[in-house]
Amino acid sequence: MSPADTGEFELRWFELLSPDHADRVSALLAAATAADGVAPVSEQAVLGLRGEGSSRHLLALLGDEVAGYASLTPAHGEHPAMAEAAVASARRGRGIGRDLVAAALAAGGPGARIWAHGKLPAAEAVARRSGLAAVRELWQLRRALATPELPEVEVPAGIEVRTYAGPADDSELLRVNNAAFDWHPEQGGWSGSELAARRAESWFDPAGLFLAFDARQPQRLLGFHWTKVHYDEDPPAGEVYVVGIDPTAQGRGLGRLLTLIGLHHLRDAGLGEVLLYTEADNTAAVRTYRGLGFAPAHIDIAYSLPG
Repeated sequence: MSPADTGEFELRWFELLSPDHADRVSALLAAATAADGVAPVSEQAVLGLRGEGSSRHLLALLGDEVAGYASLTPAHGEHPAMAEAAVASARRGRGIGRDLVAAALAAGGPGARIWAHGKLPAAEAVARRSGLAAVRELWQLRRALATPELPEVEVPAGIEVRTYAGPADDSELLRVNNAAFDWHPEQGGWSGSELAARRAESWFDPAGLFLAFDARQPQRLLGFHWTKVHYDEDPPAGEVYVVGIDPTAQGRGLGRLLTLIGLHHLRDAGLGEVLLYTEADNTAAVRTYRGLGFAPAHIDIAYSLPG
C-alpha cells in the first residue's frame, strides 16, 4: 500500500526544486488560488520556484504527489526568516498545513515568521492550533480608477520625471530601493538578480516604471513608481507595485506625485481598478493612499511563535 493510500505524508527539504517538482508546486498553488480566491504565496515565493533568490523549499509528499509546499527565505541582517505555505485542496484537514508550518518555523530559527494571505479561516485555525501570534499586517487597498476622479498631476519646478530607459537605470533604481526599504524583509536588500527577474516577467512594461530626478542632478534618482498589470484578474487590474523615495528626498511630496502619475498611466491604459499593498502600521503611507481614494480590500498576516 502506497503512502497516498494510507494518507501518510513525508516532509522533505530541497535547496533547489527539480523542473518536475516546480511544475507540480505551481499547479498546486494555482489550484489553491482558484479554490480560495487568494494566492497562498507571494510573487517572491513563486519566482523562487525556478531558482531565483535564496529560498529553501519544503514539500509534503504522498508518494509522488506534492500535497503541500512551504517556502523559507532565510534570515538576513536584522530581518527574521519568512515562510509561506500552501496545502492541496483535496489534502486539507490531515495536519499537513500544521506540520509544514512547524517545520518551516523551526528551520527558520528564532523569530521566524509565516505569512497567511487573505486572513482565511483555515489559516487562522492553523495559527491557533500552532500557538502562533500575529506580528505583522500587510493591507491590500483598492480603488476604482474612474471614480472618484483622480487629482491632476502637477510636477513641481526642479523635478523631472521620465520612464525607465533600460539597464543603465538599474544602479540608481537599486540604490533608492534599498535605501527606502532597508527596514523591509522582502523589498530591501535587492541585488541585480531580483531586478532582472522581475524585468523578465511577462507583465513588465518599461513605460509603466516612472523615475523622478532632481533637475540640478539629472543622474541622481530621487524616487520611482513601478506599476504592474494583473492580467490574471478578470477584468485585469493595475497595481501600485512599488513606490520608493530616497530618504534624503523625503518631505518633498514625491510619493504622492509619483503615485498619481502611475494611477493616471493605469487609467489611461483602460484599466478599471487598481490595488496596492502597504504595511498596516505605515501611517504616512496609509494616510496618503486613503487620501487618494483607496480602501482596504483584504489583509495578509504574518505569524510567529511568542517570545
